[in-house]
Amino acid sequence: MDPDRELVERAKGGDYEAFRELVERHQGRIFGAARRITGSAQDAEDVVQETFLSVIEHVAEFRGDAPFAAWLLRIATNHALKALRKRRGLPTVPIDESLPRPEAVERWRDEPERLAEDPAVRKLIEAAIDELDDLHRPVFVLRDVEGLSTEATAEALGISVANAKVRLMRARLKLRERLTRALGDGKPVTRGPHADQGDGR
Repeated sequence: MDPDRELVERAKGGDYEAFRELVERHQGRIFGAARRITGSAQDAEDVVQETFLSVIEHVAEFRGDAPFAAWLLRIATNHALKALRKRRGLPTVPIDESLPRPEAVERWRDEPERLAEDPAVRKLIEAAIDELDDLHRPVFVLRDVEGLSTEATAEALGISVANAKVRLMRARLKLRERLTRALGDGKPVTRGPHADQGDGR
């Protein structure tokens, strides 16, 4: 059951306090997602404002087919993408574009889950996400940070599932390489005696 259902029904009836509670419940997550997608706290603040203005205008249209939080995130994503397009156009990437080959291949000095418990490492991860370009950051945020399915991510971004998968893979590789430089143990991973045969090296 959607935990927001009662509040949403009250908001549909014009209950301002219910709407205010929905804002307080979700504005932190919306701001975080918008900041990661746009890479800008100022843009994220605008996205939060525009998102809840849209909710005021369209809450009566919410049918409850999906959780309110997912519907809200989709609205926020649309406004975040508008902010990106306002700054500069979003280019497209052919779905058959070859994936980058990571240059930094090392074992990490500890398990990723344990490293992520370190506040300094979490800050490093946030910075690495910010460094992703406007094409790859949104798909990573929606899929791997917000936990949407690949299909829902593609729908929210208005791209094909295949394109979403390619962008996600590229984003993960970029992040892995960036984080490995900081978290690697300095010992290259052994790839086997025939790993590089046939690549011209």
